[in-house]
Amino acid sequence: MAPTSTPQTPFGRVLTAMVTPLTADGALDLDGAQRLAAHLVDAGNDGLIVNGTTGESPTTSDAEKTELVRAVVEAVGDRAHVVAGVGTNDTRHSIELARAAEKTGAHGLLTVTPYYNKPPQEGLYRHFTAIADATELPVMLYDIPGRSGVPINTETIVALADHPRIVANKDAKGDLGRASWAIARSGLAWYSGDDMLNLPLLSVGAVGFVSVVSHVVTPELRAMLDAHLTGDVRKATEIHQKLLPVFTGMFRTQGVITTKAALTLQGLPAGPLRLPLVELSPEETHQLKIDLAAGGVHL
Repeated sequence: MAPTSTPQTPFGRVLTAMVTPLTADGALDLDGAQRLAAHLVDAGNDGLIVNGTTGESPTTSDAEKTELVRAVVEAVGDRAHVVAGVGTNDTRHSIELARAAEKTGAHGLLTVTPYYNKPPQEGLYRHFTAIADATELPVMLYDIPGRSGVPINTETIVALADHPRIVANKDAKGDLGRASWAIARSGLAWYSGDDMLNLPLLSVGAVGFVSVVSHVVTPELRAMLDAHLTGDVRKATEIHQKLLPVFTGMFRTQGVITTKAALTLQGLPAGPLRLPLVELSPEETHQLKIDLAAGGVHL
């Protein structure tokens, strides 16, 4: 059974886009995934995104994706929303992944904008609608034009919001003006997908975060969110400013790389990366330690 949700917060408020732990030889570390999932929920996450970009989904097989969903649902499924990333640039493939995730026990779906093939807005509308039609699970759109090459225009978001199972959007567009209009007109639950903009997006109507830095600072993000919700703008701003070195340091290079390095430094399950991602250099690791320490993260 999925954890309690509301229309305003269908997946909770603080979710981590979870890395996929691997063994030394590059295989799935399902035990490590379960331990990491439990750790993140214990730290204060309402939900976990598995098989997203931060989970190295471009390099995991369909079978591995299913195994990972099953393992994480088994570990935390009664305590947190487990949302499966099923987005690809092939609608038929995304539907297959969505149906497999539903059968495996996922509580929701994350569907990224199709990348590389650059569909027009009508293609985006039909793609997302087809995925939402394929299961009974609630759907979170994922708008990240910096990776996909195509934004989901506000008019398209508003049209998609009419679908009963499209309930949320993960916003990594980096445009507060467009976000403001889309939130106001669509009524979707809005989640920040850009850690540096977590607090600014709350100010224009976002309900929470799908975060990468929450691998190491969930309690702080939760405190910032709670302060904002109770009207303590000064405290929320102070926490945001304290975390600036973490926001910066975790994205000096590709986020999966730094996140796995940070988890390893903390003795948590992570493991190696799959090519084309590569480990941090010693110099980059040293800088990451400086950045995390400056943000109050203990290693």
